Amino acid sequence: MQDIIHLLPDSIANQIAAGEVVQRPASVVKELLENSLDAGAAEVTLIVKDAGKALIQVIDDGKGMSETDARMSFERHATSKIRTSEDLFTVKTMGFRGEALASIAAVAQVELKTRRENDDLGTVIQIDGSMFKGQHHDACRKGTAILVKNLFFNVPARRNFLKGNPVEMRHILEEFQRIALAWPDVSFSLYQEDEEIYNLKPGKLSQRIIGIFGKSYKEQLIPCQEETDSLKLHGYVGKAENAKKSRGEQFFFVNNRFIKSSYLNHAVVSAFDMLIPDGSFPFFVLFIEIDPVHIDVNVHPTKTEIKFDDERNIYAQLKSAVRKALGSYHVTPSLDFGTDTNFNFYQSKIGSSGSLTRQERDYGQFKGVESDSGKNLQNWEKLYASALKTETLTARVINEQAEKGDPLAVTMQSAANIDGISELAKNTEQQGSVFQVQMSYIATPVKSGLMIIDQQAAHERICYERFLDLLHNNTGTSQQLLFPETVELNPSDLSLVMELEQEIKGAGFAYEHLGNTTIVINGVPSLLMDESGKKVFLSVLQDYKTNYMEFKNDKAEALARSLAVNAAIKRNKKLGTTEMKSIIDRLFACKNPNNTPGGRLIYFILDGEKIEDTFNTTT
Repeated sequence: MQDIIHLLPDSIANQIAAGEVVQRPASVVKELLENSLDAGAAEVTLIVKDAGKALIQVIDDGKGMSETDARMSFERHATSKIRTSEDLFTVKTMGFRGEALASIAAVAQVELKTRRENDDLGTVIQIDGSMFKGQHHDACRKGTAILVKNLFFNVPARRNFLKGNPVEMRHILEEFQRIALAWPDVSFSLYQEDEEIYNLKPGKLSQRIIGIFGKSYKEQLIPCQEETDSLKLHGYVGKAENAKKSRGEQFFFVNNRFIKSSYLNHAVVSAFDMLIPDGSFPFFVLFIEIDPVHIDVNVHPTKTEIKFDDERNIYAQLKSAVRKALGSYHVTPSLDFGTDTNFNFYQSKIGSSGSLTRQERDYGQFKGVESDSGKNLQNWEKLYASALKTETLTARVINEQAEKGDPLAVTMQSAANIDGISELAKNTEQQGSVFQVQMSYIATPVKSGLMIIDQQAAHERICYERFLDLLHNNTGTSQQLLFPETVELNPSDLSLVMELEQEIKGAGFAYEHLGNTTIVINGVPSLLMDESGKKVFLSVLQDYKTNYMEFKNDKAEALARSLAVNAAIKRNKKLGTTEMKSIIDRLFACKNPNNTPGGRLIYFILDGEKIEDTFNTTT
């Protein structure tokens, strides 16, 4: 029988290897920037066009390569970082596998220009899809410049899997930010379509954070530092009140290498226990320095996952250091870039009355509490009296509005025919009484007992279905702001706004892009008029990141959820009788009145038998 096993041609083998290393334009950016840093560059420039699909160019002033090294750099597994197997466990450079340039050259058209400081002429090499096109000498600047054009030109199926330009550009920005944060003493610049996005000068970590994420971070950074026999830790964590609903701004670096670790993330978040609401995530940029023999970075082709030989010890020390920072320091309103510590700080009062005030503001748990039992009794009697005087919105009113063509009433009228929901609505209407409990829940008698409704959850469901309908039909109405508000976004968020422009404007936002990273908000959706335009715009953006990135919803659904969360009335808000009845009626006109878009329960019925059993139980 004829032999069937054979060696793959180099061009095909390189394309297969490229599948692991080069997943999208951002993968190329990461590899090339890391090569520049390994070459000792003090200044690095990144140029991209068409979100990296047409052009990615990285220019550095590193030590450059000889003619032989330049040619060898495109061979698979050619590296200057490793000589023996033991070297794998002491790696301190960013790259070491020797796969990057070979993989990139397999799926793109590449031109390399490089020159060492003492060489008179540099070397120019051209490769198209692993095919060597030529090599010659030329005058060029010290360092290396790599030009990557037409990514995946010879693998159209791979190119078809790339996302739109805003999405791919956001991934490039994320890689750029990670590397720029890890090397604050290196100058970085980024140009997109010939427009300067970043121009980061060398400086301290605090300056680099503000340069990347904006001046608003100036007042929220808390220094975190710890040194033990096994590791050194330094960096910054954000103040608790600035925690966001998305995980995007959380950065871990181990020996200056960005890593992803849900285990270590949990250590930091748990240090914020009782300081931030559930589902919120603090900002942090933390660096761990550890002996390379205690970690294994050769776990994943992209090197973003590593293994520690004593992960529990790292977890405990990290959590302890963050707690110490939160409990010991409070950031002053301004930064002093002339000092070594970056910040002036003084002893904070976390856990004292200052912390209680924040909890009152965020959760309202302690507002309106009186120690005088007589006053409480009077308040209860007034509440009870108010509940007895309530009047219901009858089906007759809904029918009359439906006859006049009110679309909402028509929807509510049709919903009355749905099995189960119609019975609840009828029972609520027949019983009549409705009252508020703890300014957070709506209670109303029904035939089988007492129905308790979470007012925030109910209104969130109502708003979600309303916004989803507006987005699908592009019929959102905008309420113009009396005074337009200017918003400064970081480049990554601006890219997201541009990606969602049709959906955001379809929901009712009106804004203009003034250039660079500035937009002006002229109007907001009518349902959101109670909030500041800038505040709600940024909040919707953060909620969208969570909904879309974590739950992988489609754009309209993710944005509708974000808008609904911000438009919904909150707990600890007093409602009038008419408002409560309106919420009940509109809730049971929804397609799914049982749960919020996120799956939380909206209402439950306290069964009459359970009530009776409770009172008949003897102790």
